[in-house]
Amino acid sequence: MSFQAYLDNIKSKTGLGPEEFKALAEKKGFYTNNNIAPNVKAGDIVKWLKEDFQLGHGHSMAIYALLKGIKD
Repeated sequence: MSFQAYLDNIKSKTGLGPEEFKALAEKKGFYTNNNIAPNVKAGDIVKWLKEDFQLGHGHSMAIYALLKGIKD
């Protein structure tokens, strides 16, 4: 599955796109200055996305990659 397909599936499931997830992550203190906040681990973000949005591990890691700047 392509990265864009992951994002499309996430948007279909949650109604939220990349910019909305960035804003929500910033409110949670996970994201600042266009990157993951210091001391925030992938597991913190994955746990949040699984609990609050019922995303699976792969989809959660796609959002992590987006926040980390690995993918855009």
